[in-house]
Amino acid sequence: MRLQAQSVAGFALTDDTDKGIKPMKFAKIALVAAAATVALSGAAMADELKLSYNVGIASDYVFRGVSNTQEDPQIFGGIDASYGIGYAGVWASNVDFGTDDPSAEIDLYAGVKPTLGDTSLDLGVIYYGYVDDKGATPGQYGYLELKAAASRAVGKATVGVAAYYSPEFPFESGNAFYYEVNGSLPVAEKLSVSAALGHQEIKHAGDYNTWNIGATYALTEKLAADLRYSDTDEHGYGAIYGDRITVSLKAAF
Repeated sequence: MRLQAQSVAGFALTDDTDKGIKPMKFAKIALVAAAATVALSGAAMADELKLSYNVGIASDYVFRGVSNTQEDPQIFGGIDASYGIGYAGVWASNVDFGTDDPSAEIDLYAGVKPTLGDTSLDLGVIYYGYVDDKGATPGQYGYLELKAAASRAVGKATVGVAAYYSPEFPFESGNAFYYEVNGSLPVAEKLSVSAALGHQEIKHAGDYNTWNIGATYALTEKLAADLRYSDTDEHGYGAIYGDRITVSLKAAF
């Protein structure tokens, strides 16, 4: 916006000077242009770079209904930066896929969160990276996803939908899609309930459905506890796909 204002002001000054504009009119145009520049610059400055941090522990690392720690506890943390509608961040957690590697997950993500009327959008990209990602083929666990999500308020509740696409899922299993509908509802001053229903499709590895429901309680302004039940419809894939109750504690500041 500030560059546009400077361009308009420069055009006005050059054009009117070439036409032999009178000094008084020139002064008025210059004053208006300067005021517009200051106003637009102020609007641009209203967007500030903001940083936020989070750290937490959980009884299990459940991702789309599946335990990523072999049903063992999780420690996680992240840093987020936002500027206007744009955002970027990094998040890390321990993982255990039942092999000697990898030992940790580090996600990098970025995107924009514009609004369309009463609907909030989230368009972004996520890279899931792994420490000690060796195995038979180095880098076989890491993958990229594109994200498109939307949410809006419906009375006191918030409802949303999301879709994720990966051009190549881990272990060269082909492209993958994940779809989800979700919602949350405050039921007391510090208590809210939320739920989600998702469907994961992987080209060469089948598909499954997953769901979760739980409650989050704000212990303080920066600390919240969450109790959640989750499950999938593919218990035949092993215990990590089974139903479970997860307790987590997360601090955000």
